[in-house]
Amino acid sequence: MRGAIKPLAHLGGLIPLGLLIGAVLTHNLSVNPIQDLTLRTGKAALILLVVSLSVTPVKLVTGWSWLLPARKICGLYAAFYAFLHFSVFVGVDYFFSWELIKQAIAEKPFVLVGFLAFLVLAVLAITSTRGWKRRLKKRWKPLHRLVYLAGVLVVFHFLWLVKSDIREPATYGVIVGLLLLVRLPLVRNFVTGLRKAEA
Repeated sequence: MRGAIKPLAHLGGLIPLGLLIGAVLTHNLSVNPIQDLTLRTGKAALILLVVSLSVTPVKLVTGWSWLLPARKICGLYAAFYAFLHFSVFVGVDYFFSWELIKQAIAEKPFVLVGFLAFLVLAVLAITSTRGWKRRLKKRWKPLHRLVYLAGVLVVFHFLWLVKSDIREPATYGVIVGLLLLVRLPLVRNFVTGLRKAEA
């Protein structure tokens, strides 16, 4: 599985894009195509971000270190779909009207939170290279732990966007919460100890 994990991660990252392009080319979007594009790109970003966040906890529980390359790949695809999501909002929905965009960010909490999540993911994507890792040195790891903050922000963005039926965003919220819980030193050490004891 070690040799297959990277191709599988890339495949998983490209599937939403393929489906989106297919829907556009076949005119198979909903009656509100802008909303459809926004939701599809946003959900792809959220799912891939959750998958990226899941890699380390799954590795802690199972010991499957071969999963680790998928963490960065899925994280970069999450940032890519977040960029598409933001681009649809800015360029298609608001036609680059910066006054209206600033007004939306100021007046709508879900827009502000989504924008902050996008900024975090953009910074993490830009600094994900080996060159930036060398430049930032000890600051690189603390910076990239902000990916969990991005996960929390994206969940709140989704929650405030939906307003009525919050079951789907709440499910993602529970998953992100559990992933954060596993990262706590006490829980992490307990899980690692259990795995070693079973081995």
